[in-house]
Amino acid sequence: MQLELPDVEIRLRIEDGPPMDDEQLFEFCQDNRLVRIEREASGEIVVMPLPGCETSHRACDTISQFGDWAIRDGRGFSLANCGFLLPDGVMRGPHISWVLKSRLANLTKRQKQRFLPLCPDFVIEFISPFDRLNKVQAKMVEWIDNGASLAWLIDADRRTVYIYRPRREPEQLVNVDHVDGEGPVAGFRLELSDIWQEL
Repeated sequence: MQLELPDVEIRLRIEDGPPMDDEQLFEFCQDNRLVRIEREASGEIVVMPLPGCETSHRACDTISQFGDWAIRDGRGFSLANCGFLLPDGVMRGPHISWVLKSRLANLTKRQKQRFLPLCPDFVIEFISPFDRLNKVQAKMVEWIDNGASLAWLIDADRRTVYIYRPRREPEQLVNVDHVDGEGPVAGFRLELSDIWQEL
């Protein structure tokens, strides 16, 4: 069976039995690699289209800058589109994340080969033209509520970066040429001039 997806997320409820466990979800995602899949705490599966060219290009530029910094810094690992099993039961896959090496050292090899059973220390997400801002902002709060120390939401079309931190209101930076890391990623600077450019 072939399913053609619109450019918006769809939600699936699988009624024949209990929600997928973590292993079943991992296998389901492996069998459906051409879409982004996340799980809500209710067990509902959310299927999203892959990002378009501009969002993908912006993510690659950011991954390149962040990955270079992470290697030089050496305290953690930068990850792209990695699934995380969060304490509240959801599974999310941010565009970019970072986890301290010491936290990964406590996991088994098998755990590292699947969705990580922890919340990353730092997250970067991009808003695509098809996302609803309030839904993506709610996800950013969810990252912080589950233990992330810092999260950035980049809206390139509006040239805006939203910064999320524990116990603080989100900060909004408009039309800036860079954003500086803090906390777990102190010392990282993301240059935004190329990210703001349209292809």
